[in-house]
Amino acid sequence: MFRIEPRKEPSTLMLYATPLIAVALTILSGFVLFTLLGKDPVRATLLIFYKPLTSFYSLSELIVKATPLILIGAGLALCFRANIWNIGAEGQFTMGAVAGGAMALFLFEVEGFWVLPSIWIAGALGGMLWAAIPALLRNRFNANEILTSLMLVYVASLLLSVLVHGLLRDPQGQNFPESRLFHDAALMPILLPGTRAHVGFAVALLAVLLTWALMRWHVIGFQIKVAGQAPRAARFAGFSGKKIVWFTFLVSGGLAGLAGVFEATGPVGQLVPALPVGYGFTAIIVAFLGRLHPVGILLAGLLLALTYIGGEGAQIAMSLPAATIQVFQGMLLFYLLATDIFVNYRFRPAPMKTAPPSTPASPTAQ
Repeated sequence: MFRIEPRKEPSTLMLYATPLIAVALTILSGFVLFTLLGKDPVRATLLIFYKPLTSFYSLSELIVKATPLILIGAGLALCFRANIWNIGAEGQFTMGAVAGGAMALFLFEVEGFWVLPSIWIAGALGGMLWAAIPALLRNRFNANEILTSLMLVYVASLLLSVLVHGLLRDPQGQNFPESRLFHDAALMPILLPGTRAHVGFAVALLAVLLTWALMRWHVIGFQIKVAGQAPRAARFAGFSGKKIVWFTFLVSGGLAGLAGVFEATGPVGQLVPALPVGYGFTAIIVAFLGRLHPVGILLAGLLLALTYIGGEGAQIAMSLPAATIQVFQGMLLFYLLATDIFVNYRFRPAPMKTAPPSTPASPTAQ
């Protein structure tokens, strides 16, 4: 009854409409899911998507959750625009926390305005160093960056576990696998008094502004877009593919490392094995839901943070399974990828097939 035909050019309307369609389909699927679980779907949906917006403290927690998602998503958008698939932001997040946390422990009980910037720089360098590994392997050996960056996530998690069980373990922590609590000079300044919201959110907004300016006005941003959309044209223009790989990996790794050290010196306040909670993977959804545009990533980061806060509240209030948040995020990505077909293709009614006209019988046959 229908056929799929390519559009002459991508639809701008569908490009920005499909994220909204994906969100709507996710909510409708949530209704079905909650009904199958025997829960009130209306109440559950309100708890997830509306209740966190009704109190000042919940809004502040929304900022806490959105900060790492926006930072990592902004960096990943640069990679994805250049057709470079950095899937290991979770590992870069972890190594940023490790490097920044180690610096905080090294400067334990040291006062000075330079302490916190030193910790941030160490965290960014830790993320950049971890991102440099898949960049080097791709440029030098043409290794697939999807596999190398993803495998390094588990190496980073294991390295964090080894350190908090050994070298960085709190000597007075009763043998628990965690570092000592960071000194006050190493903790993130609070943005909203009485909450956990910290100045890392302001840094995330600055990252959004800088990446937007880079992609819009700077020649590097132009090279990134050309390399992603027309690799052959980029080569003919003399753009260095290896330099673009290095630049995008290092920037995305640095932002992921910043997100990691912000999390360690902010809400957590120490290094623990459970510090990586999946922000690096969720930020992939943020990047694509935001259409790889910095402003879209800001809005998508807030939306995904809402699913974290609301999902946790609904889980407690309605005894929902612990995987509720991951299911919602997975459905959102699935529907986004599924509806993306409407950007480059459209459905048209298939023409009706008519029977061929019958030929009259010849006199000889009669």
